[in-house]
Amino acid sequence: MQLPPQFSAEEELIAGCLSGNRQAQRQLYETYSRRLMAICLRYLKDQEQAEDVMIQSFMKIFEKLSQFQGKGSFEGWMKRIVVTQALMAIRSNRSLILAVSLEDAERIQEPATEALNQLEAAELMELVQSLPLGYRTVFNLFAIEGYSHQEIGELLGITESTSKSQLNRARSVLKEKITSLQLQPKITNG
Repeated sequence: MQLPPQFSAEEELIAGCLSGNRQAQRQLYETYSRRLMAICLRYLKDQEQAEDVMIQSFMKIFEKLSQFQGKGSFEGWMKRIVVTQALMAIRSNRSLILAVSLEDAERIQEPATEALNQLEAAELMELVQSLPLGYRTVFNLFAIEGYSHQEIGELLGITESTSKSQLNRARSVLKEKITSLQLQPKITNG
């Protein structure tokens, strides 16, 4: 990734932020805010809530920046902070229920997977976004962020088997949604 000309290297940008340079802080925000906002939106459907989490995440990033030791990617380090902040927002909002009833899972049928090949990435992300909160959270953590079921269990306060179950249900719901999309006639503008 190419940084804007003001700070030519990631290390210089981090050093600028650590020294309190407002220009460096602004550049860090402008460089990464879109990607980090996309992560927030994967976990939180509400735009305002996602923006709040992103802002809280940047505050945490600036607060903890001195703890970044250069091991691994800087962007990966920031993403972990964003995911943690999103999960904290989910946990703190009592109206967001993480679990999905077994009744909902039982009515899911196993559709054909051929339809997945014809989907665009944006359509797939839209489908993931439409999943119930529990399914979406586990799916994002496992399939997109790369966490293990053990790590997911620890992050969400659930068992490893519950994480696996939620992921399987999420996949089933996605397959069902993909199949139903493929059965609908395409409408073209023209």
